[in-house]
Amino acid sequence: MSAPSAEPAPATDVEVVLRKAGRTKIRYPARLLSDDGTRVTVRAPWAGAGVRDFGFVRFEPGDVFVEHFWRDRWYAVKEVYAADGTLKGWYCDVTRPAVRDGAVLTVEDLDLDLWCSADGTTILRLDEDEFAESPLLESDPPAAAAAMAALDDLEQLAKEGGHFPRTG
Repeated sequence: MSAPSAEPAPATDVEVVLRKAGRTKIRYPARLLSDDGTRVTVRAPWAGAGVRDFGFVRFEPGDVFVEHFWRDRWYAVKEVYAADGTLKGWYCDVTRPAVRDGAVLTVEDLDLDLWCSADGTTILRLDEDEFAESPLLESDPPAAAAAMAALDDLEQLAKEGGHFPRTG
């Protein structure tokens, strides 16, 4: 009788694929921190080219994102840390629930976003104009309603304070 084979070690690297309007917007490597079957948490350096200045926050080389994706929620929450480890805040994307297939984690961006500064004093609903112009409102009304409800939920979490994940 042979000994049972060991289960393969879980993958520690994943590729995050962010899709928008049916196309891949960005792909980037990330370190898998956890996957409990509902929430997947990864860590990744800023994947953009150069600096992206939103006016209320700058994403720049050296920044680190700890990203939380759910299989049962219509959003993702990204902790944003400066190169020195200081929490800048949380950037939240309204998305369809995440799908993980092996080493690939795929999410579909639904335009709406929310920013909450580290101190909780700045909470901004973003891209509602893009969402209003997107075909989702007509092509998939239930998804559009879920997206708006997710943005409302995120705003409520931000206003209540201390309810966003924080790993740093």
